[in-house]
Amino acid sequence: LSSSTGIALASIEKWLKDDGTADDGQARAIAKILHLDGAKLADSAAARWDPPQIERPDIRRHAQNPQPSNGYVFFLENGRRAALVDPAGIPANLLRILRDGDYHLQYILITHKHEDHCDATAPVAAAFPYAQIVMHKLDVNAIGPLAAKALPVRDGETLPFGTSSTIRMLHTPGHTDGSSCFIFQDAVFSGDTLFAASVGGAYGDESTYDDILNSVRSKLFKLPDETVVMPGHGPPTTIALEKTHNPFF
Repeated sequence: LSSSTGIALASIEKWLKDDGTADDGQARAIAKILHLDGAKLADSAAARWDPPQIERPDIRRHAQNPQPSNGYVFFLENGRRAALVDPAGIPANLLRILRDGDYHLQYILITHKHEDHCDATAPVAAAFPYAQIVMHKLDVNAIGPLAAKALPVRDGETLPFGTSSTIRMLHTPGHTDGSSCFIFQDAVFSGDTLFAASVGGAYGDESTYDDILNSVRSKLFKLPDETVVMPGHGPPTTIALEKTHNPFF
């Protein structure tokens, strides 16, 4: 990348560590080599765009310290029936969130196999033994013996949630082979497939960077524009905003 753009290698190495950022010209040069949208990447590098603050009364986002990821609880029936997305971090923190909300936990939904999204699965499952774990079969071995109890949903399948709602799973390979997104009403929990103005890295054994882009284009970007995106890292956004501002598309 350095030799193709003329940008000093030391500068690129610093940016990869979140130390400083490219100027407009450098961002556009990088975008050309990486086949990104130059104007959108320059806006991102200069922090000229951030999604507006998005909050939903039926979705609660929480930090998963010491993991750097987002976790979510969404619920129905006056907050009684709930689903937890990506149990990670300090288990006591998650259990306090769930018990303080007095939730009846129906599902533990796991978007992919990386530990910053699932390393607290076992203690949460032990505290809520009737909650159904849901995870794609290609990633499920990450949760050890609990894999045998997980519901191996397939792309496009729906799960009953409460008496009148459903949760739909989309298989979105690329970040990992089993990466999945979960749709609840007009919100999608995108894991590390789609972020505000970015996408996840390609760490699959079989799937690739091109698969990530295809997953977003063919599945997530087919959702209604007003769909709220609840990502595994960073702030919420919407499908419409990502079509407009994400430099990968």
